[in-house]
Amino acid sequence: MSINIPEEKNVLHNTVVSAGTLYLVATPIGNLADITQRAISVLEQVDLIAAEDTRHSQRLLGHLGIKAKLTAYHEHNEDRVTPRLLDELESGKTIAVISDAGTPLISDPGYRLVTQAHDRGIQVSPVPGVCAAIAALSVAGLATDSFTFEGFPPAKQGARVHFFEPLLDQQRTMVFYISCHRIVETLKDMRDIFGADRRVTYAREITKTFETIKRKTLSELIEWIEADDNQRKGEIVLVVDGAAVEQGDNQQVDQYLKVLLAELPVKQSVKLVVKMTGEHKNDVYKRALELKDA
Repeated sequence: MSINIPEEKNVLHNTVVSAGTLYLVATPIGNLADITQRAISVLEQVDLIAAEDTRHSQRLLGHLGIKAKLTAYHEHNEDRVTPRLLDELESGKTIAVISDAGTPLISDPGYRLVTQAHDRGIQVSPVPGVCAAIAALSVAGLATDSFTFEGFPPAKQGARVHFFEPLLDQQRTMVFYISCHRIVETLKDMRDIFGADRRVTYAREITKTFETIKRKTLSELIEWIEADDNQRKGEIVLVVDGAAVEQGDNQQVDQYLKVLLAELPVKQSVKLVVKMTGEHKNDVYKRALELKDA
């Protein structure tokens, strides 16, 4: 993707909020230096900041030197507070929504507010920044051309197993948020369903002092975490490799590739086969190179 580089340097510092607009502002997940200039500017100007935890957010705002009116907005008061925030927006007020860390609405409150804002013709604007799921995916060393975000698995073991079972044949890379208190139990459930050799990248405390990034098989990861109590603390993201393509699918892919590669470049052939079969782009590309070399 391309970006628009402003000709005047001071444009970077001249963000002006628009009346009646709802801003979704990403905040750091650990390292406070990850806050963007635009996020700071928007938080300085809005009339109200709706925060998941006002005490937590007050520390961030204090660090940034921002004095703002805060209101609590979380899963326990979302139904009650949403109508009031919408009324304020319709009156011309500007509101920023922030979560405890990262990009709002990614496994955090705010869905009702954003949905109803659109329904009422209220302008909604993102202020992009850090997202733990995307940060973990970028360093996972697993396929990134196609992935799913699965959020938090259920806390109870039975429900968790039912949650994982439909994902057994998922060929896309999967991203999960995991409670550190249930990390071992969750990994064991994954091992039982996905198999001991399924690759997974463990991303803990991203951007923080004790950041840990490890890519292992599920069985190796369980053994490693059980041997180190420190790995069962903090914020954890798991990036799980997708299921391997079945042999039957490979035969169909091969047939298409052999025909297309005789007439077209590898990149174009792969693109067409992915469209026709829905197979994983990386797998098709790898197979195309093998056939080309042969």
